[in-house]
Amino acid sequence: MKISNVSILASTITFVMGAALAGQSFAQDASETSDSGLLEEVLVTATKRSENIQDIPISITALSSAEIEQISAGVPDIRFMNGRVANLTIESSFGRVFPRFYIRGYGNTDFDLNASQPVSYVVDEIVQENPMLKGFPVFDVERIEVLRGPQGSLFGRNTPAGIVKVDSVKPTDSTDGYFRASYGSYNQARVEGAFGTGFDNGWSARLSILYMHQDDYVNNGFTGEKDAYEGFDEWAGRFQLAYDNGGKFRALFNLHGRNLDGSAILFRANIIQPGAPRLNPDFYDRKTVFFDGQNTQELDQFGGFARLEWDLGDLMLTSITGYESLDAFSRGDIDGGFGGCFVVDECGPGFIPFDAETADGMPDHSQWTQEIRLTSNYDGPFNWIGGFFYFNEDFAIDTINYSTLFGGGENGLVFQDQKTKAYAFFGSASWDLSDRWQLGAGIRYSHDEKDYSAERTLSPLSFLGVGPIGPIFADPDDSRVTWDLSASFAQNDQVNWYARVATGFRAPSIQGRLLFGDTVSVADSETSTSYEGGIKASLADGRARVNFNLFTYTVDDAQLTAVGGQANFNQVINANKVKGSGFELDLQARPTPDLLITYSLGYTDTKIKDDGLAVAGCGAPCTVTNPPGPVEGSFLVNGNPLPQAPKITSSLIIDWVRNIDSGQIYVKGDWMYRSKINFVLYEALEYRGQSLSEVGLRVGYRFGDGHHDLSVYGRNIADRTENIYTIDFNNLTGIVNDPRTWGIEYAWRY
Repeated sequence: MKISNVSILASTITFVMGAALAGQSFAQDASETSDSGLLEEVLVTATKRSENIQDIPISITALSSAEIEQISAGVPDIRFMNGRVANLTIESSFGRVFPRFYIRGYGNTDFDLNASQPVSYVVDEIVQENPMLKGFPVFDVERIEVLRGPQGSLFGRNTPAGIVKVDSVKPTDSTDGYFRASYGSYNQARVEGAFGTGFDNGWSARLSILYMHQDDYVNNGFTGEKDAYEGFDEWAGRFQLAYDNGGKFRALFNLHGRNLDGSAILFRANIIQPGAPRLNPDFYDRKTVFFDGQNTQELDQFGGFARLEWDLGDLMLTSITGYESLDAFSRGDIDGGFGGCFVVDECGPGFIPFDAETADGMPDHSQWTQEIRLTSNYDGPFNWIGGFFYFNEDFAIDTINYSTLFGGGENGLVFQDQKTKAYAFFGSASWDLSDRWQLGAGIRYSHDEKDYSAERTLSPLSFLGVGPIGPIFADPDDSRVTWDLSASFAQNDQVNWYARVATGFRAPSIQGRLLFGDTVSVADSETSTSYEGGIKASLADGRARVNFNLFTYTVDDAQLTAVGGQANFNQVINANKVKGSGFELDLQARPTPDLLITYSLGYTDTKIKDDGLAVAGCGAPCTVTNPPGPVEGSFLVNGNPLPQAPKITSSLIIDWVRNIDSGQIYVKGDWMYRSKINFVLYEALEYRGQSLSEVGLRVGYRFGDGHHDLSVYGRNIADRTENIYTIDFNNLTGIVNDPRTWGIEYAWRY
């Protein structure tokens, strides 16, 4: 049975409105029961203050440490969050590094290491700007907050779609810690732990360590090598030192690092069935690929920050200085098969015109950030935040092509260098007009400038007379003012209504993939305007809460990425407009003290609005459904949805626990769903991803006064397999989701 999108929207609004109007009666009925089993208050720092999530006029979902533990069992990367929050999706063509985030369908499919994203990733108040920084593993984390819509006032220039914000567990003056070890399918091993303690002189410290391992389990059918790919070893650590003696000065110092050594993601040749958006049964086998090229991935990352605070009475002065650096290299067999029938006599699986084996490396990278802000803490109805932010990034990128069919040596080499400097002045204020009404406003002035160069010293097409080119320079810069306005109304102690309008800004982007092209593309700045309104309600005397909002947004001069096509040339372009609209629903309920239910539902409808925008079509034979463009081989994309933008995302977590004489037994189940997606800007039957759903399960036993926990878990237990990404190149190449895994875990908590 199919349910229309209109039916979903109508039924959701009806449910939320009914729940809001019935809020008081629910509370009265529940007051006759006991006070046990109430939902805990959720505190977030979306406004750079600690506030109750129900009081903030922004669409926010917060994942607790318990929810993160459930959905990240095994050895996942950051993509474990994909679809787990309403209107949040995450994908990657680089595997465990370089994740791409989308909020409300709004993201960036560009796979260049220089790509900018409209979703910002912030860890412990430090922005992780380069996409290679965004894959740092999640462990010993207090919560993850997803802020939807532009956050251009308090957080900056590249946040027009929203923010994913991670807060680690901080040191305290008490002693605590944990140890967790698991073992599962494919010899997956995960060991993590943390220990924190305080000292008599106001100092405290916390050390957190993570190690993950997976064996190779995918065979190479071309060479006959067994268990050749998909294995990795990954280390990560974090050390924090805090000072707080109860006086006017506080400090927090952080050092963190990561090392990854493993396989790049596996591209699979011709796994898409011609004329249909599904896997090709003739060429698909999850545990076999046919590679004649190499596949490897390495990354080292190091960073740290110092947060200093001075209590000035009614004001708090905060300084946050951050540093991040990385060194990364990823090499893969991009054509996903062997041979090239335009060059040699044999190729496969299926028809592969010519070989494609490339690598991207970032041998040099550094990022410095500095924020200074002053925060008021008045007893009266008016409070504010004001500050200054500075950003400095410098990196080099090496892009290499390999002659797979003739010894595997380098036959293409491109160098990119970019320096980015940005600064901003920002302010935000809130005003309690009465006990029921509150107004909020924020403004930010941002300036961004880039100094870029790219040079090709060796061309893969040298046999056609194509030679070196460059250096080619680009130095875009821009300054913009972004702002937001909000109003909230407390209907009663249980129900808050809010409305918000906000603007966002993404600085100019540069794309310099010169291996197969001779030009550097520069996209102008994009700006966004978002309107949203919603309700945040506490029901059943604190045993349930529901947050719901409607939104609509417009992106002007939207930065899009035209990937691949017949010319195999990537470039950033500007579309006149992109429009999106939809809703988010977050529901949490504890119907009994033993049972907690968390549910989210997101709906987004996106459309590209540009009558004249055309992009190159398929690099492989495919069935394009868009009208042809003005240039042969191009197609008009007006009216198309954004790539990687599902209309529906939904997630459910059920947590049941029962006390017994010797401890507790529990069952936790989770489910995620995302609807169909387009992989590229134009629409083709083959380049549409089918809907995807995955189910997870954990069954466990806690004993020893809750200090010990033994459980078994499963991920993707229905073993659902779908094509989740495509390479628009010379064959119908795709990437599949992770297979079903099982495991056992032991945890000890201090």
